[in-house]
Amino acid sequence: MDNKVVLLEKQDGLAIITLNRPEVYNALNAELIEQLPKLIDEADRDEATRVVIITGVGNGFCSGADVRQLLAKQLENPPLMETVYGEVLRGKSSPMSMAVQMRNMGKPVIAAINGVAAGAGLSIALACDIRIASDKARFSMAFVRRGIIPDTGGTYYLPRLVGTARACELILTGDMIGAEEAERIGMVNRVVPHQELMKATKELGMKLVNNPPLAIKAAKQAIYHGLVAADLETHLNYELFTNGILTQTEDYEEGVKSFLEKREPSFKGR
Repeated sequence: MDNKVVLLEKQDGLAIITLNRPEVYNALNAELIEQLPKLIDEADRDEATRVVIITGVGNGFCSGADVRQLLAKQLENPPLMETVYGEVLRGKSSPMSMAVQMRNMGKPVIAAINGVAAGAGLSIALACDIRIASDKARFSMAFVRRGIIPDTGGTYYLPRLVGTARACELILTGDMIGAEEAERIGMVNRVVPHQELMKATKELGMKLVNNPPLAIKAAKQAIYHGLVAADLETHLNYELFTNGILTQTEDYEEGVKSFLEKREPSFKGR
């Protein structure tokens, strides 16, 4: 296995980003936090990449912050601007910036959750657009057990996925739940046998790869716009304006022609 803390593989329009610190369940250390946003950005800028998959090596998707490293740094009593809070203020890469980065990118992001997703690791999974979980996956908003609140968007994403009451229970208890329960409450889209996780995730990814990338990007933006739109009329106008632009694209023409000609479409992203 490569000794890099994050790996990137590109194939058939998919960019597969793999967290690679299996000895600590892919906990977020300084190096991983620095490298992961760079690879996400590379995948976002690559025109050949249409879908991003994030997963982990070994028995963990991501167990959250590397607590030992954080504690060691805190014991050094560094100046504020050298702490994680100072790094955020200075605009440096952080789990928080990654959550925004994934939400704003114009390509779907799928989490292939292969094992434990806890703390900020769970928040990163929640920041993805779609979540496919192994039947061995486990989930915990463990922050409260460390005396802090969820970050990396945990208190933003979780209530929107599972509702306020369930989010309160999961966040305030810090309890660990299994994959079946996560699927039942809507935290993940589906659960598959562990050995089939990447196969199932890639199959879903390829469905999205074969759809028109301009419409995919616009649809993703519209979904999240709808969650914060002031009212229905405002959002209906947003949809109308967006479709007015999309109907001027070659992909729209191809979509209509392929339907009339009863054949599979070939979208070019133009």
